[in-house]
Amino acid sequence: MWVLYALLSAFFAALTAIFGKIGVTNINSNLATAIRTIVVLVLIWMIVFMRGEAKGISSISKYNLTFLILSGVASGLSWLFYYRALQIGNVSQVATLDKLSIALVIIFAALFLNETITLKTAIGAGLVMLGALVLVIK
Repeated sequence: MWVLYALLSAFFAALTAIFGKIGVTNINSNLATAIRTIVVLVLIWMIVFMRGEAKGISSISKYNLTFLILSGVASGLSWLFYYRALQIGNVSQVATLDKLSIALVIIFAALFLNETITLKTAIGAGLVMLGALVLVIK
């Protein structure tokens, strides 16, 4: 089931890039990011309340909360830089470079989560990096 969710994530991430490029035209990229963030915030809380999942908030540990906050800060910074890059660059190149996060995730997962980098994983990460390089070189 995770594969389906990952594919849906990729699909909506692609739409995010296209819609974001159109939406950031002629407005400040930080303002665009703030508007997008409000929409995400409202949407997610609606889902949480509609599914009755808000009751779990009291059981979140300080450890979990700390890393969720750090993740939120990282997401916010990523969105700010992404929208600025979209505003001044070609969406196909910006989105491609953004996907270098795949290779970084593999490296960080090995360093911080003790995940194993197999030959297959290393080759895949290398191909992602090579693909990004090919698409952004003029």
